[in-house]
Amino acid sequence: MKKTIVLLLLAVTTMTLGQEKKNLKSTPASGMITLSKDVLKDKIMGGWAGQTIGVTFGGPTEFRFCGTMIQDYQPIEWYDGLLKNAMLNNPGLYDDIYMDLTFVDVFEKKGLDAPLSEFANAYANAGYALWHANQAGRYNILHGITPPKSGHWLNNPHADCIDYQIEADFAGLMSPGMPNAASEISDKIGHIMNYGDGWYGGVYMGAMYTLAFTSSDIPFIVEEGLKTIPAESRFHHVISDVLKWHKQYPRDWKATWFEIEKKYTEDIGCPEGVFVPFNIDATVNAAYVVLGLLYGEGDFTKTLEISTRAGQDSDCNPSSAGGILGAIVGYKNIPAYWKMGLAEAEPLDFKYTTMSLNDVYTIGYNHALKMIERNGGKTDGTSVSIRVQQPKTVRFEQSFEGHHPVSKKEIRKILTDEYTFDFEGIGFVVRGESAKWMATETYVAKVEMYVDNALIETLELPAAFTTRRYELFWKYQLPRQKHTVRLKILNTDGKNPVHLNEAIIYDNKPAVTTHP
Repeated sequence: MKKTIVLLLLAVTTMTLGQEKKNLKSTPASGMITLSKDVLKDKIMGGWAGQTIGVTFGGPTEFRFCGTMIQDYQPIEWYDGLLKNAMLNNPGLYDDIYMDLTFVDVFEKKGLDAPLSEFANAYANAGYALWHANQAGRYNILHGITPPKSGHWLNNPHADCIDYQIEADFAGLMSPGMPNAASEISDKIGHIMNYGDGWYGGVYMGAMYTLAFTSSDIPFIVEEGLKTIPAESRFHHVISDVLKWHKQYPRDWKATWFEIEKKYTEDIGCPEGVFVPFNIDATVNAAYVVLGLLYGEGDFTKTLEISTRAGQDSDCNPSSAGGILGAIVGYKNIPAYWKMGLAEAEPLDFKYTTMSLNDVYTIGYNHALKMIERNGGKTDGTSVSIRVQQPKTVRFEQSFEGHHPVSKKEIRKILTDEYTFDFEGIGFVVRGESAKWMATETYVAKVEMYVDNALIETLELPAAFTTRRYELFWKYQLPRQKHTVRLKILNTDGKNPVHLNEAIIYDNKPAVTTHP
């Protein structure tokens, strides 16, 4: 495959941005390359702006199209003023960004060698609401289960969800041309909330961002970035198949979308996504990101449209695709249509932060300069020389190994004293609620969980929304037999009930349904 790498020699650093972008040559994927500082910053700005544009565009469709694509006849709005309006009136939309900025801020205040505890505590104690792996990880940290255990699937039923995948942009943007440096960052921060395929999603997105600084060849970026992911993982299988189907159906993204649906939309981990069309798994949503990149062919409109119209997490996916493409083409080359209203939004701090796009453009650029020097590169007055890294494969991890969801038991009760249920299998998750939307109650329910008359743990279930336990109870890796689960509440305040909604049951092999 032709590997078009941006080779910008020190002698041409006085060229304009447009002249530099014409200087594309084939060059090895390792060794030193030189970029002007103007191009470096332009690409970093393009990455941050691109993901902000993408999440704003896809926001109104998020999880409204599960297991189905958004049809061509259905318009998705984009207009001058949408960015500012969304930032002011729908700030929760930007979890893709302010989660990144939490970690960027730690690097800024504590340096590149900031300990893991600084990142974990900053995120766990932030004021924003979280869901899925993020909220499970936050609860774990607040209750003494520190990273990497906070993201491990035995402690986090959402370990394979998309969370770190949508937050890893910063790791790639601060590591231009250095995928292994980005992977090191992701190893540390990504395991705060994820494990296995959930972690791989962030490693992979970060790697593609790093490659966006050294190549404009999108299929190459997609394939080269995949070298960071173990070949035996489900995540690698999914993206490899998307690449294969893209070659089989080069002009028809919908044909590849159908292939993804047929083979990879069966969720086994996320309790919210089992037995329903909803799917927040990192693998299938990463497939939609790659779908947009490959079939978008470098066109910003096509890239955002396809990654959004694929459905499911259809704000996060165009955010990732738009950010990577923004880093490839640079801020100045994002079409004016997609930058409508961006100048008005850039000075605004993202909610829950003291950082705006204008701030992170500069902060992210400064972090990249430090990372370049730390990894064997050099900087001078007008240019940077980057020691390009060959992608290395990170270690193999697999969540929920040997566990298969086989049934769902409806409960629909309030836990007022005790509740008992029986099941046959090797694991369970009890879904429910102890907190109302954005409640700030101080009450914390204490509940004992017994399995087969043995006390497994005494749990705290906060009524406050930001500190709630996302899934109430679970236990995996039980011996395969009939089990009895008993839940006993130790205190009630009469105002904040603990709702038990349903139980997901796992066995060591998939259920087989046969009919005469």
